[in-house]
Amino acid sequence: MALPLTIQQSSPAESATPELIWSKCLRIIEPEISTLSYKTWFQPVVPIKLNGDQLTVQVPSQFFYDWLEEHYATLIGNTVKAVLGDSAKLFYSVASESVVPEPQTETVTPLPEQAQTHLPFAPHVAMRTENLLAVPTNLNPRYTFENFIKGDSNQLARAAAMAVGNNPGGTSFNPLVIYGGTGLGKTHLMHALGNYAISVGKAKRAVYISSEKFTVDFIESVQSDRVSEFSNFYRSMDLLIVDDIQFFAGKEKTQDNFFHTFNALYQHGKQIVLSSDVPPKELKGLDDRLISRFQCGLTADIQPPDLETRIAILQKKSQENGLELSSDVIDFIAANVKNNIRELEGVLISMLARASLESRELTIDLAKDVLRIVVHELRSPISIEQIQTTVAEFFDLPVDQLRAKTRRQEVVIARQTAMFLAKELTNSSLKTIGLHFGGRDHSTVIHACQAVEEHASTNEDFRRQLETLRKRVSLR
Repeated sequence: MALPLTIQQSSPAESATPELIWSKCLRIIEPEISTLSYKTWFQPVVPIKLNGDQLTVQVPSQFFYDWLEEHYATLIGNTVKAVLGDSAKLFYSVASESVVPEPQTETVTPLPEQAQTHLPFAPHVAMRTENLLAVPTNLNPRYTFENFIKGDSNQLARAAAMAVGNNPGGTSFNPLVIYGGTGLGKTHLMHALGNYAISVGKAKRAVYISSEKFTVDFIESVQSDRVSEFSNFYRSMDLLIVDDIQFFAGKEKTQDNFFHTFNALYQHGKQIVLSSDVPPKELKGLDDRLISRFQCGLTADIQPPDLETRIAILQKKSQENGLELSSDVIDFIAANVKNNIRELEGVLISMLARASLESRELTIDLAKDVLRIVVHELRSPISIEQIQTTVAEFFDLPVDQLRAKTRRQEVVIARQTAMFLAKELTNSSLKTIGLHFGGRDHSTVIHACQAVEEHASTNEDFRRQLETLRKRVSLR
């Protein structure tokens, strides 16, 4: 997206290049700010075009552009005037987007003829042509498969979303239900699916909507006696994407309308994509017939990202924001922010802001300060030794018994429990865990974890003991 700075400048010489013009600007800017600010905010800027008296530079992200505009607009403006004169213009281009000189235009989808008047459910009309009304798909173009980091925790959901995006309504994944906790990427994946389906021409009419917005629009259509128009709109879609379906709970009339919308789309081979915080069978307050419909396709979960995926996400986000972080800093953040991708992004943005405003280096100390604020509390990573000590105390055993060769039943149970918790609560490999328990191999650790899971599934007392141990280890 190209965003003009309202700076009037004079035309450059015929032989000037964008690189030459920008390098002259940088020579003026560099002495005026700190070294860190210069490296963070100006070195990543790339001059890409010089057209007469118009210079275009590329920045890594929308956040990057917003920061420059908020904190350095005057400095940049005066510098460009000094280099080019008063008649030129400066444009920004965000690396992940196309160059657009004014506000961004949303993707639009045509409405069917029967839904072209009185649209309480689609108030933000994007464009109007001769007898055709178009409304936003509500899809965010920044969410794509390319910038969705793949890992073991989301592999099935991502693969299913790509298959559906490439052939909506043409696979057995209908509906596709993606479930998982907050901030794990469900919404990103759904937008990516929709954007891809539209970009390759597989869906001419598509819309993304939250269940809450669907409910509000339905109520408005009832109040204005336009329920048929509301229903016709959603039932005309090739691809219907509904986020957070758990919020349909307790809303009987909305559920009834959505049930019939679902059936109409399904019977005509149209694609339905849903998200939830739990699998369909665990949804409370929903009609059994709706839950049955939700379960007739594919249900795919997204789990919290593992360490490798968290590191990959941090590396990707750092690059997008023009931020140079050492591997030590990235590893430290990844080890301490485990459950939420949004928190990972929040830590990066906060580090970027504090580094610039306080002229601090991007170090682990800065990461610790940010983590205390963003994540609220910072604990040292749980160690295998810490787990062994806690488990030994709980079972009233000497800790060295967990590493010994003895096969006494009470020791075996304690040892297997400690191995299970080590696998669950640390980032250690199976081989490393085995070495901490008397040099046992990885297959022994696997067997121990399986034994604990089976015992916990059949023994309520042991399951409670396991939960108590988790809490003690985390608080130690």
